[in-house]
Amino acid sequence: MNQGSSRKIGAIPLAQEDLDQLASQLTIDLTTFGRSSGTPRRIEIWWFRVDDRFIITGTPGRRDWMANVVNDPRVVIHANGYDIEATTSVVDDPVFRRRVFTQQQTRWYSSQRELEGLVKSAPMIEIHLPPAKSMA
Repeated sequence: MNQGSSRKIGAIPLAQEDLDQLASQLTIDLTTFGRSSGTPRRIEIWWFRVDDRFIITGTPGRRDWMANVVNDPRVVIHANGYDIEATTSVVDDPVFRRRVFTQQQTRWYSSQRELEGLVKSAPMIEIHLPPAKSMA
């Protein structure tokens, strides 16, 4: 993946090597669209790859990004010089949510809240990236 100037990727599919490079980035920028205004809102946030799924989560509490994606699941992921259009879905499966919060890479969250509280009420979404074709 190109590390140069930002390139818009739209909804083209990504190759496995591109997905692996994205997964190596802990911090990304995420653009959501305002639930009332529709205005793009860009934030810096952590994401994780768990069971080949890209996940964004946080500690329990109100999050504007979560309210925005519940209203409009379209997002743009900004990473490695690319702007990648994607969609989201809320993760509500308690078994998978527990798996996310018991991973080594997400241990910070369990230092902030007890596991059961995270599983029950932490915001969590899955990012659905376009699959299987090179961006090069």
